[in-house]
Amino acid sequence: MNILMEKINKAYGDKEVLKDFTAKFQEGTVTFITGESGIGKTSIIRILMGLEVYQSGSISGMEDKQVSVVFQDDCLCDKLSLYKNLKMVLDGLEYKDQDLGGLLDMFGLGDYDHKRVAELSGGMKRRLAILRAILYPHNLMIMDEPFKGLDVENKKLVMGQVGKSLVGKTAIIVTHDKTEIDFFRSIEGLAIREIDMKK
Repeated sequence: MNILMEKINKAYGDKEVLKDFTAKFQEGTVTFITGESGIGKTSIIRILMGLEVYQSGSISGMEDKQVSVVFQDDCLCDKLSLYKNLKMVLDGLEYKDQDLGGLLDMFGLGDYDHKRVAELSGGMKRRLAILRAILYPHNLMIMDEPFKGLDVENKKLVMGQVGKSLVGKTAIIVTHDKTEIDFFRSIEGLAIREIDMKK
């Protein structure tokens, strides 16, 4: 089911961030929301997730959605190992340690599987947060600046893995970097759409 936001108005005090905002997020499509900082990109996805109240407008199509999210903050459990952070979101699904180890390898984290998250660098934590979101059972992926802080090599690696995981699926990705959209357009089988927020 497509997601439709119609004439959404959102303000923080006297600051209006969304005025009569209308958009359709098509099922099976990766939709990028782009634009300058402070223009309301993050507000849109927080409203969709029910984390922000909006003043007027309507939203439909979220009723059947199980959402997996990559926030700007990694939201990991620092005291636990990489394995245990992944197992937390598997919702009873059976994954052997060797399977999880293979996935960690694909994200360049295989050598750190039993280390505590607190021992990882910022970029490593980011990669783990993205992998965890992919593993969580979902039919809608929402990502807020997911590749921010990754070096060039790891960014390309992670975007490739994310792109493969999203083929045929519905996703909303907030970014300020349009080269990321170009990269995703090069992945076979991905349907890409862009909503460019302008002041």
